[in-house]
Amino acid sequence: MRIGGWQNLRLGRMAGVPVYVSPTWFIVAAVITVGFEPFVGRSFPDLGAGTYAITFAFAVLLYLSVFLHEVSHALTALGFGLPVRGITLHFLGGHTEIERESPTPGRDLLVSAAGPAVSLALGLLAYAASVPVTGDIAEYLLRVLAAANIIVGAFNLLPALPLDGGHMLRAVVWRISGDEHRGTLVAGRAGQVLAVLVLGVPFLAGGGRPTTFGLLWAVLVAAMLWTGATQSLAVGRMRARLPQLDPGRLARPAVTVQADQPVSEALRRASEQSATAMVVVDSAGRPTGLVSGAALAAMPEERRPWVPISDIARSLRDGMVVKLDVRGEDLLRAIRADLASEYLVVDEDGAVYGVLAAADVDAALSGR
Repeated sequence: MRIGGWQNLRLGRMAGVPVYVSPTWFIVAAVITVGFEPFVGRSFPDLGAGTYAITFAFAVLLYLSVFLHEVSHALTALGFGLPVRGITLHFLGGHTEIERESPTPGRDLLVSAAGPAVSLALGLLAYAASVPVTGDIAEYLLRVLAAANIIVGAFNLLPALPLDGGHMLRAVVWRISGDEHRGTLVAGRAGQVLAVLVLGVPFLAGGGRPTTFGLLWAVLVAAMLWTGATQSLAVGRMRARLPQLDPGRLARPAVTVQADQPVSEALRRASEQSATAMVVVDSAGRPTGLVSGAALAAMPEERRPWVPISDIARSLRDGMVVKLDVRGEDLLRAIRADLASEYLVVDEDGAVYGVLAAADVDAALSGR
């Protein structure tokens, strides 16, 4: 599995869900270990280099908390029957990849709220566990872990995509307006606004003189928020066009041709029937292949009377056959399962209806 060009390491499975860790996690673990050492050193001046062990332990405990945060999303989604492709830990936290969107705003709200709820609960539990502890280092780690989880939980509740709070805002707007796309638009714009505001945090915290570390971290977080919000808006626009994915509307008129017919004769028949696609059939009339426009265009005109149409046809696989009544997200899922440039569209009786070009599907999704 790859995210952003990195090859992620697979750790195993949790409740049947693959768990990955990005190599960027090790970078952040090193940054936390080194960057927070001066703070730990002030609290434990006698430990010397041992303070690095404390900061590294904090990095591991923090990402264990992030992992539990993501597991809560995954388990809630699975409880609602939503397939989960995987959990990935990366440099800015974690990500749970759910295969499809929640069908209702209520479920979307609950799946989104599960993560921050777990983070806040872990923060309270860590603080409660620190009260009876007498060891200075253990108490310190628990208190810092409690503060970190409460900050993570509170930050994720901010009503802006791609944060969990943004998904919750989207669900609320969706529920009130009845328009899923409007919910995505509101939450996505809020995410872009938050990304800009985050850039000002180091200046406020430093009284107008931000630290290099604080500025760098703010830029990374702002970039993550802006990219995530912008991608959410793009996906929202695409999902709003899903109802337009109707093979009955998008399929190109097709003519059936025998495999041994010359290309020139097949073209003549297509012209007579005002067809823009060709389906090769066997002697029993069963479809066996599709002829792409690119293959026809590449065939020199002087050779067309001598070359059988089967020579430039692509063999028909089961995954290249789409039923006429498969629409929207189901159609998109069907063609993604077997990538090709054209698909045969058949009616309820299995008869040839037309040919669906992947380029036409892309154009419908992009609004072209």
